[in-house]
Amino acid sequence: MASNNGKQQGGFDTDCMTLTRYVLAEQRKFPHATGDLTQLLNAIMTAVKSVSSAVRKAGIAALFGISGDTNVQGEEVKKLDVLANDLFINMLKASFTVCLMVSEENETIIEVETERQVGDGDNSHKGKYIVCFDPLDGSSNIDCLVSIGSIFAIYRKNTDGPPGLNDALQPGKNIVAAGYALYGSATMLVLSTGNGVNGFMLDPSIGEFILTNNDMQVKPRGKIYSLNEGYAATWDPAVKEYVKSKKEPKTGKPYGARYIGSMVADVHRTLMYGGIFMYPPTKDAPKGKLRLMYECNPMAYIMEQAGGCATTGHKRILDVIPESIHQRVPIFLGSKDDVEDVKQLYEKHNV
Repeated sequence: MASNNGKQQGGFDTDCMTLTRYVLAEQRKFPHATGDLTQLLNAIMTAVKSVSSAVRKAGIAALFGISGDTNVQGEEVKKLDVLANDLFINMLKASFTVCLMVSEENETIIEVETERQVGDGDNSHKGKYIVCFDPLDGSSNIDCLVSIGSIFAIYRKNTDGPPGLNDALQPGKNIVAAGYALYGSATMLVLSTGNGVNGFMLDPSIGEFILTNNDMQVKPRGKIYSLNEGYAATWDPAVKEYVKSKKEPKTGKPYGARYIGSMVADVHRTLMYGGIFMYPPTKDAPKGKLRLMYECNPMAYIMEQAGGCATTGHKRILDVIPESIHQRVPIFLGSKDDVEDVKQLYEKHNV
């Protein structure tokens, strides 16, 4: 078979941009880079591949893998959750680049041995990164095979001395890199290292993530709103007015309503098609439901890097200073103009 520009040979792309190749190319832009972030991202990539493999078997595993345990959020934990959490923790530890981890599944911070002896000498390598992650977001949807995912955010330790809780409690604006993996009809890893957003699809035939969505940008305004309307009676006036304006606009067509109930899937659709994803405060949950450090911050970072916005209704998500590792916040994120409409209504109602 004739090659296509020297790249297509025998049905294979011989010059594909893999995620590993992409990260190495990004590293070369910084002459003084140590390679630690590249090493860390490769560890996350390996964890995602392993979780993806496990998720593909979940049709059977979920039927027999249900336990009566609960995690620190009071949610039912299934064996796939535990597996995903263990995979992330072990892969991150083995990268020798991490000093601290925060997981949705662990009540407290996870401290990592930060020194590794090099040979027989006295030199040591200290992990300088902090990773906050939700190893398996949307786990309540495992049994019915709805798309689920993993979310992560990477921070740099910015203090001297042993790592501790205060090192983890950083605002999202300090993120070094963030991303999510979506386990859907295919497995995709969406990543930003602070220079835009790129999507990589897992090619199972070669076991590599391939760049398929270069420089992802969210539309300035979309045609879809996404939230759980079952809680409509408990919304504040700003949210009620916003949703009503999208369902019954004075001019133009109404927005379409799309809600999966898995944050990764809902946010990914919002990134791809535009619009807004919302998990607002309610009377029963005035601080919202989604967690700031390993759900809202990474997704807000991705959305802003793609040209969108993310807010609590009153404040930029990435400016919120966390007070605890499992802190919850309301969130509205997506197309810039759509999010601005929500912010204006919060100013109008002063709620």
